[in-house]
Amino acid sequence: MSVPTPRSAPDERPPAESRPEPRESASAGYPPSPFAGLGRGFDAALLRGVNNITRRALGPYQTAIVRIGFAFTMLLYLVREWPNRGLLYGPDSPWSYDLASRFVEDTGAFTPLLWSDSALWFEFVYHLAILACVALLVGWRTRASSMLFMIGVLAVQNRSVFMGDGGDNVIHLMAMYLVLTRCGQVWSLDARRRARRAAAGVPATRDPVGVAIWAVLGAALLLAIVTGSLDSLVWSLFFGGMWLVHAFWWLIRRYANGEPRIVSEMIGNLVHNAALLVIMFEVCIIYATAGWYKIQGSRWQDGTAVFYPLNLDYFNAWPELSELIAGSGLLVLALSYGTVFAQVVFPFALLNRRAKNVLLVILVGEHLGIALLLGLPFFSLAMIAMDAVFLPTAFLLWLGGRVSWATAPLTRLAGRRRPASQAAQPVGAATEPAQHEAQREARQAAEPAPPAGAERP
Repeated sequence: MSVPTPRSAPDERPPAESRPEPRESASAGYPPSPFAGLGRGFDAALLRGVNNITRRALGPYQTAIVRIGFAFTMLLYLVREWPNRGLLYGPDSPWSYDLASRFVEDTGAFTPLLWSDSALWFEFVYHLAILACVALLVGWRTRASSMLFMIGVLAVQNRSVFMGDGGDNVIHLMAMYLVLTRCGQVWSLDARRRARRAAAGVPATRDPVGVAIWAVLGAALLLAIVTGSLDSLVWSLFFGGMWLVHAFWWLIRRYANGEPRIVSEMIGNLVHNAALLVIMFEVCIIYATAGWYKIQGSRWQDGTAVFYPLNLDYFNAWPELSELIAGSGLLVLALSYGTVFAQVVFPFALLNRRAKNVLLVILVGEHLGIALLLGLPFFSLAMIAMDAVFLPTAFLLWLGGRVSWATAPLTRLAGRRRPASQAAQPVGAATEPAQHEAQREARQAAEPAPPAGAERP
């Protein structure tokens, strides 16, 4: 007996409007998860960060003021010690040629002053270091002059390692860092030359003077390696690599204007920004270590540390002023504790712009006091030049405007002496495109990122 197949029953389920909500949507009444959209936000922030560090060289005014500060400090030192140069770093130095040679062999340091014990060679290297300081100060061929500046600094400092007051260590480090930065973007003769050539429609690769300079430097490097004067493998690779990198960059700019140049430009920006970050990190390390070591000293703990150097004849530049300060216990206490506080807090103050600016003023005042009271001007100038990397761009632009106003008579005089075809353009006008470009990029960096798929106008 067959059982009839029942007819399908009509759909008796309630309509969709009256169906109960599924279990997973039971929390619809709760606030949204704080992690919702975190992945998209992180991707957007990462993209903005990558764009900022690859499409432009950050801190053009900060690196320029650091360049000017250290070049001026080293130039002032070399000129001041010019009458005593032979006794400090030359053939008459108590740190004799043999002692310096043994020290360099043991440590692997670099100094061309030990390539020969001739007095003529010493005079050539010393005055070449002075010329390199001048070239870097005014920003003339900063790629080459920064290399020569580093060689000059290492030459004199590694020749006599006991000549220095602490500022020489800072100059030693910063001279090597400046080689990796684009420190001639603004406030330099290079910037003025680029602006004039761009206005005249001259290609940037048409630069016979630059080619000649790097050809001479390459020939000198090859001669030093072949003759055995430069016998360090590390330094040979470093100088040879730097020369090849600059030659490659010139070839890329001349013969490859497409993707290879874009990629090379991005790599150059990355190197510059990384060097700038290292300089900032170096400043934080110096202040943090100095502050925390002071905390461990008993004289800094009881607030009397400043009293003792003020009463040392070796550091007593202004006896009456030092005696006046040392005679006030409250002032000595405030200076001692204030120094420790400023140095320890400075790395943390970088998280707040106003606190950072206030501490910069305090630290610059501290270094000026050291220069005046303890007679250490070059140490103070080196530290102030190092602190300048944290100066706000608005202040540097204001400072540049005041300097331009002060030098306006010289600019007008130079304009009268130039040919009529060039007299219409003031000397300082060459830096205006770079200033406008930096301001435009700063505004773009401050703007919020557009939504995905949108194009920036």
